[in-house]
Amino acid sequence: MFRLLAALTLAAMAAVTALAANADAAELNIYSARHYDTDLRLYDRFTEETGIKVNLIEGDSDELIARIEREGRNSPADLLITVDAGRLWRAEEKGLFQPATSDVLEERIPAHLRHPDGLWYGISKRARIIIYNKAAGVPEKLETYADLADPVHKGEICMRSSSNLYNVSLLAAIIEHEGAEKAEAWTKGVVANFKREPQGNDTANVNAVAAGECRISLVNTYYVGRMLASEDAAVRDAAEKVAIVFPDQQGHGTHVNLSGAGVMKHAPNRSNAVKFIEFLTGDWAQLTLSQTNHEYTAVPGVTDETPVRGTGAFKEDEMNASALGRNQAEAVRIFDRAGWK
Repeated sequence: MFRLLAALTLAAMAAVTALAANADAAELNIYSARHYDTDLRLYDRFTEETGIKVNLIEGDSDELIARIEREGRNSPADLLITVDAGRLWRAEEKGLFQPATSDVLEERIPAHLRHPDGLWYGISKRARIIIYNKAAGVPEKLETYADLADPVHKGEICMRSSSNLYNVSLLAAIIEHEGAEKAEAWTKGVVANFKREPQGNDTANVNAVAAGECRISLVNTYYVGRMLASEDAAVRDAAEKVAIVFPDQQGHGTHVNLSGAGVMKHAPNRSNAVKFIEFLTGDWAQLTLSQTNHEYTAVPGVTDETPVRGTGAFKEDEMNASALGRNQAEAVRIFDRAGWK
């Protein structure tokens, strides 16, 4: 009888050991909405350093979120990587993340670039800046986002659509700082200053300002950085024709958004997912993100040059990025009421 119990105990222990081993195999399943070939260098380096194989599925953010939701408890996804805090919030609202904390992540990632409960972490940043046509001269009164609504700029501004999440997140930040009423007044003021109906992406609006089709626009820094680093002389020339303003340097600071990563609720390889986020906070990974895609590092002090040449350091808004998702629905309603198409 004793031998039988001992045998059963050993068998149970072996089963537990096997389950533990299978729970975190030497692999990591990443669902990523970052469509940058340079990110492949990150995956290869992680595998070299850890022996953990990376299985990658790429797609549109909303498509990946919907897929993980459909897969439910059987989802193989360990980690979701996407761009914009608003999209991270969408995944959070659907209950797709689980808390993941570590001393490394809390030490390396500033509090405003991570979810308060550890559901996701920023891995790189981009700033939403004002640009203007150099040849037309420095516009009067253009130091803050609020200045874009001043009638002095009537007929001078071109923008991309309000449906673009970069604009939604900026307005969400304004709502958080100023309240919905003031945010709506600002939005109506900007719409009144449009030169044309919203159109194109950030690159198209850089080109429009460079060509003098309009004088002022809002774009993300990494678009300008890419253009300045382009091998195409015409693309570089267009970027050189615009000047940059980092808004609100005497106030809250320039609005920043992020690329971020969070561990999935049913991740089969949870510890590997945490290891990968920690890996992304390392100096080499941070510099790779910055230098190859012209983003800013999420980890303070890990940089050898700014992504947008010649601009130097700037004061960034340190509002917690989770507010960008929380205020997203209100921002969309305000855009609709203001007629920002």
